[in-house]
Amino acid sequence: MARWAIGIGFLIVFSACSERSDQLPDNPYAPSTDYSAEPVDQLLVGERLLEADENELALQAFTRAAATRGMSADVLGSLGMANLRLGRLGQAERQLREAIEMDETNFATWNNLGVVLMEADRTADAVQVFRQAYALSNGQSDEIRDNLRKALAKFEDAQYDEVENTYKLVRQGTGEYLLKTTPN
Repeated sequence: MARWAIGIGFLIVFSACSERSDQLPDNPYAPSTDYSAEPVDQLLVGERLLEADENELALQAFTRAAATRGMSADVLGSLGMANLRLGRLGQAERQLREAIEMDETNFATWNNLGVVLMEADRTADAVQVFRQAYALSNGQSDEIRDNLRKALAKFEDAQYDEVENTYKLVRQGTGEYLLKTTPN
């Protein structure tokens, strides 16, 4: 009985192999390039590469997009985002600010600029930029709202830490007291 099952198994495998060989192309070489085809949008390629954490390749794709489209607000914003991911904060800030000059209504670019400013420890500036981004998104972006909350919390903590004063009650004449701060 087992021999029959093994024999049937071999028959199935060999029949599948013979069908597969019928499906192989006549030409074993890679297909040639179709130069008449529409080129792939390099901004889309760059965005997908950023999602895959291939930041350097994304930067190259955005640079190719700049060569074909010109330095539009979208291209500059994308270049700034790639440079942010690569830790090039100065370049990212410059490119994002240029993108904002071209299109002041793009809240995603404002948000990315705020992230750059947070990374550069410029929290007060980041708070203002996140507020602008949140206003432009009409309060619809949870990501921007969370970034604004984090920036505000960091800003408030920084102000509190800088001021570390001790308070002292000072008597002012007859029964009046003044609360004075004395820096440490």
